[in-house]
Amino acid sequence: MSSLVQSVDWLAIAPPTIAAAVGLLVLVADLFLDERHKALLGWASIAGLAAAILMLLPLLDGDRATFCLTGSPQVCSYTADRFALVIQFLVLGGALLAALLSVTALKDARKGIPEGEFWFLLLSSAAGAALLPASRDLATLVVALEVASLPAFALVGIRHGDKKSSEAALKFFLSSVTATAVSLMGISFVYASTGTLYLTQVADRIQHVNGQLHTLTQTGVVLTLVGFAFKTAAVPFHFWVPDTYVGAPLPVAAYLSVVGKAVGFSGLILVTVVALPSYSDAWGPALAALAALTMTVGNVGALRQQATRAYSAVRLLAWSSVGQAGYLLVPIAAAAYSRDAQKAIGSTVAYALMYAAVNLGAFAVAALVGRTRALNRISDYRGLHASNPLAALLLAFFLLCLAGLPPGVIGLFAKVTVFSAAVDAGLGWLAVVMAVNVVIALFYYLQWTALLFRAPEGEPEKHRVPAPLTAALTLTAVLGVALSGAPQLVLRFSATALF
Repeated sequence: MSSLVQSVDWLAIAPPTIAAAVGLLVLVADLFLDERHKALLGWASIAGLAAAILMLLPLLDGDRATFCLTGSPQVCSYTADRFALVIQFLVLGGALLAALLSVTALKDARKGIPEGEFWFLLLSSAAGAALLPASRDLATLVVALEVASLPAFALVGIRHGDKKSSEAALKFFLSSVTATAVSLMGISFVYASTGTLYLTQVADRIQHVNGQLHTLTQTGVVLTLVGFAFKTAAVPFHFWVPDTYVGAPLPVAAYLSVVGKAVGFSGLILVTVVALPSYSDAWGPALAALAALTMTVGNVGALRQQATRAYSAVRLLAWSSVGQAGYLLVPIAAAAYSRDAQKAIGSTVAYALMYAAVNLGAFAVAALVGRTRALNRISDYRGLHASNPLAALLLAFFLLCLAGLPPGVIGLFAKVTVFSAAVDAGLGWLAVVMAVNVVIALFYYLQWTALLFRAPEGEPEKHRVPAPLTAALTLTAVLGVALSGAPQLVLRFSATALF
């Protein structure tokens, strides 16, 4: 008689497990440390995230799977394949950079934010985000999504006595819970139609669904996508983004802009390309329309922020991130029409890697300026070159990458890759919409860039850069410059990010 106990491949699950374990240790250690030694919690968290990233290296040799069905070793709940490893690298790397920003922010905040709880929540969310791309059944997928999301709600509202922070957390929480409920209903419909939650089995059985259940299945497919569309900040599920980014501590906004998106897009890819390829005629047009709508609303929203001179830099980055989400959706929509769906998915992964590096870099410079200018308005960046020439040059480089202009070659390369994915799939109209939006985005990116090098109003204010912030700026700058020097490395790397 065969054993019903599943074996566990501890090496395969090491990255999310380490992040979760360090989070628990930090929470317990917080009980025994006095105020003078609380800073150690942050460095322990950074070390834990670095260790989780290093544990990805032994997994590069080949695909590993665990929590498999007894008698069906190919049907598993957790698979550490190339796709999972690339997204886990993006997620854990993004969390590490957000943690470096947080060390400085917590020190400046002093008593506003409880350190032990902050680091526990950040590591818990990172563990859920790292679990999601390796999930290969719908139940694990939803659990990972919620483990990544629930601590994020608390992180947004963690500043005691800050009404704006509390309001942002409430909006984020209510809209996310609604989206998750709709998505769970969709998953229940898919389960009712197929009798399984495993993605590969769903892909096989959903093609042979009884005709009477066809409408139920289609409804389930659409509803399932809603929760992940929310996480990607796709329109019309984007309304929480600007207020949440502005109300949250800046490192948390940076974390959500990159890691939150990675969670949404990896879940969307798994549900559409792995579980529901036979329903591409349903999700393909829907995602194409969402992509066009999202990039347009995001870029127009960013453009409207300039109606007043006192508009917030973080709010502009929030609207920019909505527009960037539209570009990220294009290759996923193209996968529905393309003969080579995996190449299209590689384009999304390549763009996500570029966006993560340069967007976190822009947030790092925003964190630097925010140390002396609490409101962090765009006008506060005027003449930044006079007070901190290196920070001004780096922010200009990051903004040009996001705009897709030289010397930000990696941004241009990523946009061309996404554009070609749409053209190859026969989505010429979507490629035209994307081209128009790239031109719209040029205006606000270039206007911000030009402001950095204008003559400052009054005496330039010197910015002292703490070591953790310097490390975050250095890492993002090195990544951006290196990838701009050899952009083909990203596509080669992401081309192996296949199932």
